[in-house]
Parts: sequence; C-alpha cells; structure tokens
Amino acid sequence: MKMEELLKKWRHESPQEDNRVFSMYLNTDKADPDQQGGEWKIHLKNGLNGFENYLNTDGNKEELESFLKVKKKVKKFIQEEEQSLKKSIIIFASADDSIWFAEKLQLPVETDFSWDNELKLEQLNTLREKFPTTGVILTQQNMVKVIKTDLGAIIGVHLFELDIDTEDWRDYAGPVPSESNVGSKITQTDQFKERFQANKKRWYNQLASELDFLAKESNWEKIYLVGEPDEVNILKAKMQKEIHEVIHKNMLDHEDAKIVDTVLKV
Repeated sequence: MKMEELLKKWRHESPQEDNRVFSMYLNTDKADPDQQGGEWKIHLKNGLNGFENYLNTDGNKEELESFLKVKKKVKKFIQEEEQSLKKSIIIFASADDSIWFAEKLQLPVETDFSWDNELKLEQLNTLREKFPTTGVILTQQNMVKVIKTDLGAIIGVHLFELDIDTEDWRDYAGPVPSESNVGSKITQTDQFKERFQANKKRWYNQLASELDFLAKESNWEKIYLVGEPDEVNILKAKMQKEIHEVIHKNMLDHEDAKIVDTVLKV
C-alpha cells in the first residue's frame, strides 16, 4: 500500500480506548552534532524502557504484554537495519500486527515516542507535505535520467537514451549504468554536437510526451527539471505537466542519492 493510501486510512481510523498503538520518530542522523556518539541508541533504550517501566508500575498486565510484543518487533527491525541507517526511522506498530510500518528515511525528524490509543501522524504529515511523490528529470544531450522519489527516498530510476540512427528515444538497454560512468555514455563528438544543436527541439519534443505519461502514471506531485538552460527550458515548454522547479546545472553523472539531496534540499 502506498504512503498516501496508508495516511488516508490511518487518518480516518477512530481512536481505540482499549487498544494502544506505538508511534516512533527516531533521529539517527550521523551528521547531526547531537548524534556524534550514537545518542540515538540511548534515546531508543530510554523511550522503550520508559513505557515498560510505567506499565509495570501501573499493573496493567494485558497492556504490558501488548507493549512487550511491539518492543520486541521494534528492536528486531533496528538490529537488522542498524548498518544501513539514514537520517531517521519512523515506526508505527500494534501488538496484533494489524499495523506495522517501519521505514528508514533520508529526512530529519524530531525524536518522539508514543504509546497511545491513536497513531501520532503529525510529523509524518508534515514530511509528506514537504516531500511528496516527486520526479527529478535530468538532461544531458542524448541522455535523460528520471529519478522517482517518495518522502525523499529513491523508489526508482529510469534512463532514456537517444538512438542517433533512428532519432528515437528508447529505454536504456541493460542495467542502469553506475553514476560514475553515466556521463561516458553521452556522445561528445563535434559532429554530434552540431547535429544535436540543430535538432534538439524536435528530439526533446518527442520525449516530452513520454515524460508526461510517466509523471501521470507515477502520480508525481512535484517535478524538477535539471540540466543546461536550453535543454530543460525546451522540455519545460513541451511538457503538459506543471514543473515545480528548474535547476540549471549538469548533475546527470552525479550519485543518485546526492542528486536527490541537492535538488530536494533534504
């Protein structure tokens, strides 16, 4: 289920007096000055133990058992993912497994824990508004890369290449080349450069409709165009979808994660 569908479902669920659900926002950003010593582990331990100690004191045995089930799942997820943490972790969970959402995000959050009768969605709603489903389109002559993102995370990469012989754009044959050698695929001969300058409006016009279709199919709420001014301006003029922002910078051969961080200002 997609994030937007989950949020709609959770927003319309009524609070349950007898059933508690767990919400966790945990800052794991190593670049954060407050996280230099792995302080997130202390915050996690204190947050989980705090609820457990309270429930032990309260004497509600059934609720304590429910929380311990959730605590076990949360600790298991973090132990398995600890070596690949990003800037934050968001977890929503219930003891009966009807709710389980656990994601590592490349977005900052404020550490917060909740064991209550409804999910705490405020921070996630804020992140969703700021970083919705987005397409980042990068142009560089006969290569166009599309990076699909959701909540600042890369969920897909698509590469188009112009077939010089047929003058048609095609999906790049084979696996997407590594970021370090994408640039080497770009034709640089003087003959091609002259031909490209003479035909770029027509060639980008052909691709614009495919990008519009991709944007509709992917439900992009924002679109960024990145590349040389003449190239991205042609695409912007030819595409039917609204462009959120145009960035005049060659970044196609940069690392995908770095592109997303720079373009989305994560």
